[in-house]
Amino acid sequence: MADSGRPDTSSEAGRRSFIHILNAKLPRKRNIAQGLLRNEDGEVLLCELAYKSEWDLPGGVVDPKESPAACVVREISEELGVSLGIQGLLAVNWLPPWRGWDDAVLFLYDLGVVPRSFTDDLTLLPREIKAVHWVAPHELGDHVAPYTARMVEQLLDGDDTAYTMYFENSEVPGA
Repeated sequence: MADSGRPDTSSEAGRRSFIHILNAKLPRKRNIAQGLLRNEDGEVLLCELAYKSEWDLPGGVVDPKESPAACVVREISEELGVSLGIQGLLAVNWLPPWRGWDDAVLFLYDLGVVPRSFTDDLTLLPREIKAVHWVAPHELGDHVAPYTARMVEQLLDGDDTAYTMYFENSEVPGA
């Protein structure tokens, strides 16, 4: 230990010790990765979840040392039994604490447009997904958490921008 009470970071062991202390004390945010998948009619794919009342976009919580992009691809493969690529990052959304969860950062990826029949051959993971549904954008609020409805509504109502949207609690900061 250096005189300041901090580990001596001039060595690799000291540097790792200091990082361990920081990791134990600094806040950690939960990261969520989800995908926006639409059909040719503009409807959005929602998953009816086995563990909560709100439906949600496909995806899930990012595992430690996993990128958000890898997470959404993995979650879709595990939970829907299909391989989908991502076409880009649509939005980053900071979410305040909600229903007992700490705050989180949500990464929303564009999964493209598929035929309505895409859902016919999915293999759902029953402990996670009860069913999937195509839902018109104006009906999202009837099924998903309010922050999801606001975020997707703003994305679909906005101009086709060439950049990723940034939200805080599904609203554009300062707007």
